[in-house]
Amino acid sequence: MEAPVKSLTATYETLLLDEPRPGVVVIILNRPARSNAMTNMMFAELERAAEAFDGEDDCRVVILTGAGTAFCAGYDLADADELAGLGALGMLDQQERAARALLAVRSLRVPVIAAVNGAAAGGGLSLALAADIRIASPTARFNAAFVRIGLSAGDLGTSWLLTRLIGPAHASEICFTGRLVAAHEAARLGLVNSVSDELLDDAITLAGQIVRNSPGGVQLSKRALQANLEVSSYAAALELENRGQALLTRGADMAEALSAFKENRPAVFTGR
Repeated sequence: MEAPVKSLTATYETLLLDEPRPGVVVIILNRPARSNAMTNMMFAELERAAEAFDGEDDCRVVILTGAGTAFCAGYDLADADELAGLGALGMLDQQERAARALLAVRSLRVPVIAAVNGAAAGGGLSLALAADIRIASPTARFNAAFVRIGLSAGDLGTSWLLTRLIGPAHASEICFTGRLVAAHEAARLGLVNSVSDELLDDAITLAGQIVRNSPGGVQLSKRALQANLEVSSYAAALELENRGQALLTRGADMAEALSAFKENRPAVFTGR
């Protein structure tokens, strides 16, 4: 897999793209002067980028991070004065525009790693939660800032994802107070997987470990993990898993893995 991911050639106003190693795409939120706060342009571009990379077989892992010293400060409050005058349907349209962007990120068929390099507040917390894995720098901090501006923590998936990550009691306290959660507390609670002084390097290393595995196996693992957060029973989870395993045995990668094991060599996966 030596060819670069084709969608890296696209241009964006609020995002930067990089491919530090084959198959690993880094999406950088690029409004550092505004702490990478979200705008409607950023929502549209996140959705467009996620959909573009989702269609590329050479894209195997996406890393999401922020330019400068912040990850994402949530919705840009410079634009917030307009919200009160939108009316109910106008505000619903605004919410759905933002939700589509985060859903596109979460729905990527490949793993998404959030490399949280600073503040992740409000919608920035929601964006970090939409990733499959979160790594934080020591300066990262998180808060569900919604209640501080007269809104609900039931926003952009936070109430659903945060509760499942850290449990209802911790989620309730963080959401009701709007307090800051520092990086090491976030790790203790399970909000992030780890805290790293070499954040992006460690995220790229982790992505490289994922890329070495079967593309189909990783993608169907992600599908099973996400889908089984929502099913109502163990039996339903088993049914989904059975179908995924049966499907993967029809491809070339399982046979390649068995041959490599017998021949004591690294497997060469193709995703076919």
